[in-house]
Formats: sequence, C-alpha cells, structure tokens
Amino acid sequence: MTVRIVIAEDQQLVRQGLVALLASDDVAIIGEAQNGRIAIEMARSLAPDVMLMDLSMPEMDGVEATRQIKRFAPRVKILVLSAANCEKRVAEALAAGADGYALKKMSHGELIEAIGAVSTGRPYLGPGLSEELVREHLAGTEQGGVNLTGREREVLRLIALGLKNREIANDLGIAVKTVETHRTKIMQKLDLHNSAELAAYALRRGMIE
Repeated sequence: MTVRIVIAEDQQLVRQGLVALLASDDVAIIGEAQNGRIAIEMARSLAPDVMLMDLSMPEMDGVEATRQIKRFAPRVKILVLSAANCEKRVAEALAAGADGYALKKMSHGELIEAIGAVSTGRPYLGPGLSEELVREHLAGTEQGGVNLTGREREVLRLIALGLKNREIANDLGIAVKTVETHRTKIMQKLDLHNSAELAAYALRRGMIE
C-alpha cells in the first residue's frame, strides 16, 4: 500500500533531496510545505498518511504545527526530521503529539523504516536518541518545568535569530506591541534579561540550528 506523504521543510534543497531519496520507494509525495502554517493547511486539505515535519521553520515552528494538526487530524502520523539531537527538543515534539523523531543525518534505510513504523501506528525514535532521557524531560515538564505557549516559542526563536521587534511583527503578522508583550512574558517566565540570554537559551534547547 502506497503511503501518502507531505513534506514540511523550509529549505528547498532539503525538500528536493527527500523527494529524490524517496522516489524509488512505495510512497507518494502529495505536497510540500515551506512553513508550519502551510503544513496545517495541507494536513486539512490533503489528509496525508504521514507528514515529515521539520522543527525550525518560519511563521510557525514544527512543534506548534504538530500540536495543531493533532487536534483536528489525529490520524495524520507525524514524523519529525530534525538536525537537533537534543532530548529536550525531542520531548517537546513528542509532547505535542509527534509519532516519531529522527535525525536528518539518518540513512535511506532508516528513513524508510521510520516512515513504515509511524504509518502503521508504531512510535519511532531514531538511533542515538535516548528514550529514558526523553521520558525524564517529559516528566520534568509535567512537574513544573517552564512552559512557553506556541506563539511565545515562535517569538523566542525569531529573537534568537536576531530579528528586531518590527521584523518579528511583520513575519508573524501581528502588532509590534504584541511582540513586545510576548518578549516581556518570555523573559519573566525564563528569568532572562536580554536578547543575548534569550538566544543562548534557544540554542541550548535546540530551537535554532
């Protein structure tokens, strides 16, 4: 049975590489999304079997896109493909509802194995990722870890990339004052005091690559 796939990845070369890599396999690439918002639209309109989801994308990151897709289309299986070998980031993706997490440096065979696993309802965690550490991070979040909203994560990621408030507002389609409010709340929640500290935090948590 052919697995219908949507690729959500902002880098065109990576998308093209995945399409070429999967061309000879029993899969059908039915859509390509350049950001999290388009990924959500494609999940609604195309109802793929599996979505290959990058985490670091403009407008909306993969964690928030995963969370929203799972709310209205829980049958869509989401396999995160990321360069971030970071248990905290893995835990965030799984907590949002991802069915699997694999590293972009995986081999063709491992990618096919991962797609096959999630498409048949089996969770997948790629080689080199510790299930025990992921469970510890998930438990820590449930027991009072810092929880940023999806929008706060988006704003934090853009701050870490060096964007100014007005640029962030334009990128997200919100008011500058709203960005300032989000920035203040993020700093309060994380007990951080400037953009450099926010960028360092985002880097440690695998929010930017």
